[in-house]
Amino acid sequence: MTGTTDGRQRPYRATALTRALPALLLVVLAVAGPLLAPHTVDHPLTLPYGTPDSAAVLGGDLLGRDVLSRLLSGGAPLIATALAIAVTRTGAATVIGILAALRPRLGRWVERAADLAILLPPVLGIMLVALAWPGGGRLAVGAAATVLGIPYAVRVVAAAAAPIATTGYVESAAAGGERLWYLTAREVLPNLRAALLALFGLRFVEGVYVVSIAAFLQLGPRPPQADWALMIRENAPGIMLNPWAVAAPCLAIGLLAISVNLAAEALAPARPTPETPL
Repeated sequence: MTGTTDGRQRPYRATALTRALPALLLVVLAVAGPLLAPHTVDHPLTLPYGTPDSAAVLGGDLLGRDVLSRLLSGGAPLIATALAIAVTRTGAATVIGILAALRPRLGRWVERAADLAILLPPVLGIMLVALAWPGGGRLAVGAAATVLGIPYAVRVVAAAAAPIATTGYVESAAAGGERLWYLTAREVLPNLRAALLALFGLRFVEGVYVVSIAAFLQLGPRPPQADWALMIRENAPGIMLNPWAVAAPCLAIGLLAISVNLAAEALAPARPTPETPL
């Protein structure tokens, strides 16, 4: 039976890796980008919104700075923030969600608290926190997005863990006197790997969108920082003069989000159908 299950999982893992390949390449490029940038990110090289030429392959931005250099240097901060949001959300939701599934009385309180927290619009909450945070910036946006996103993630993990918590082997381990940490780490968590990987991918995509939207609202990174989301907002007025100043970071963000989203979809547990035996 185990061999059959592993055989079914291998195609999904291979598909997820294939779909995530563009995102992995973008992450590598974002990390190595500052070393590959042909020019400094704050040095004017062309006229404002200058068209592409041999000196600036993607042209210039609103201040005449090299778009390619800023594109290569602007991905790491956004990806790092989205990754921190996804890791923190998924980790906290995993612990709370599994505990809620193993302890139904606690689960009812967690569910009620999550329902109340979800009522707060995330964008409004992020704006309130970022504006009240001394100095604002990316840390404020990341912290607000993390806290406000945990309740929904907890609901997802608790729903996935609830059927596992009522299975015979978990109940047997609990009746045998195993402690809560053992039930969490050894009995429930290994059976949630696919669901948690899918959740992590979706939270990463949401983190990318949240950070990008915050930059549009002038929350988070500040000029003259090189940042994909900030590049879009800064260069939008000159899109007709040099479309690459806006199109290049848009394509980078879109490709990153789509790739991770497709990989997360491939990892998500398939719903049983009448033709698919359990």
